[in-house]
Amino acid sequence: MLACRTLFRIDRVFGFTSRCFLSKPESLSILSFRGSEKSAMDGFKKQKMVNLMWRPISTQSSSALAEAGNEVQEVAQCSKSSDVSKEVIEGETASVVSAGNHSVSLEVGASLIKFIRGKEGTTQMKLEEEMGVKIILPSARDEDHISIEGGSVDCVTKASERIATIIDEVVRSPSLDYSHFVSLPLAIHPELVDKLVNFQNSILGIHSIASDKQDDQANRATTNVAVDLKANSETNQVNVGIKSIPIVSYPPKAKSKSSTLLDLGIEKSIFIKPSTFHLTVVMLKLWNKDRVNAARDVLKSISPSVMDALDNKPVFIRLKGLDCMRGPLDKTRVLYAPVEEIGDEGRLLRACQVITDAFVKAGLVLEKDAKQSLKLHVTVMNARHRKRRKNNKKKMETFDASEIHKQFGNEDWGEYLIREAHLSQRFMFDQNGYYRCCASLPFPGEERA
Repeated sequence: MLACRTLFRIDRVFGFTSRCFLSKPESLSILSFRGSEKSAMDGFKKQKMVNLMWRPISTQSSSALAEAGNEVQEVAQCSKSSDVSKEVIEGETASVVSAGNHSVSLEVGASLIKFIRGKEGTTQMKLEEEMGVKIILPSARDEDHISIEGGSVDCVTKASERIATIIDEVVRSPSLDYSHFVSLPLAIHPELVDKLVNFQNSILGIHSIASDKQDDQANRATTNVAVDLKANSETNQVNVGIKSIPIVSYPPKAKSKSSTLLDLGIEKSIFIKPSTFHLTVVMLKLWNKDRVNAARDVLKSISPSVMDALDNKPVFIRLKGLDCMRGPLDKTRVLYAPVEEIGDEGRLLRACQVITDAFVKAGLVLEKDAKQSLKLHVTVMNARHRKRRKNNKKKMETFDASEIHKQFGNEDWGEYLIREAHLSQRFMFDQNGYYRCCASLPFPGEERA
């Protein structure tokens, strides 16, 4: 059995926290190991294993950092044996691979596994070759843990640090999409949903039926041609006599509405589903269960502060008109309905700022997002949602909203009560079609007189 003594800083390996398999309750295992192979711990028989969870320094909550403290000196145990054993601690089963190997289990988040694997496994193979380790990735998509095995503690440690660096870079980049956001649901108002459905139908619509009928009639148009067929019994041939072929000219075929819309870059996929309509407060990247739980706790903890910002009174908004986010209308990326608070007291914006500040303080908001100013709006069309067609190698990044703006630029969408804030999960939906709610914060709900 091999035992190693370690001097370490708790805040060293990119914000890792550990759950360890220990021989003594007061012992602590950590990733960094040094020392001789001789030990006074030869009497211990069980294999020990480190089970760690990765958190990047840039987004770690202040409470977690406070626990780190100063330098701590502890004894860490690691061992050798010739078999594979299993231990169950705190309800979790972990396989401990020995046969001269050292291993560590890391919880990195299911959405990050693909970045460790790399395209066709290239990143994983490169790490294994350079670090002299074996990286075992989960087979199921919803699993969060990876395992690293190596012939020494040092190579396992270096591989873990390299993986932490890769993930830290991915989290800061657009490669990892936002997983959650704080929303103010508007799809709970049926009258707004109906208006938005009618808006979409009027643009995509059903007007192409008339032009399709005209096309069918044009295709059915025929000319009267007299054809005389006579059989010749002597030659066994048929003689064809055409008496007259009148010259008929047809008007040029008009484009259907659907083809015109495609020319403008407008198709159904870029419309936001009315069942998901909302206001966005702040975007979040919560790639593992710990971060999701931390976000839940933040939203629940700030209820008194949000109520104070709202003066404990209900808040109503008015949606009117349409506008594009940036650039000219004929090259629109995002078309939205502006939001106006009824009474113009600024209470809703203050409440949203309280929410954003709390998530920033908890380390759950990326630095670049924390610096952005909030502009409340309801997105109705977004070119980013366009589905790529089989015959098109590249998606159109914009669409022409000029005619839409002429027709709906001053549209009054109505006035609505903001009833609550949700911690919403993207790409997952409830039975009503709205984003899955991970936590909610009720707003004052009395109706106006």
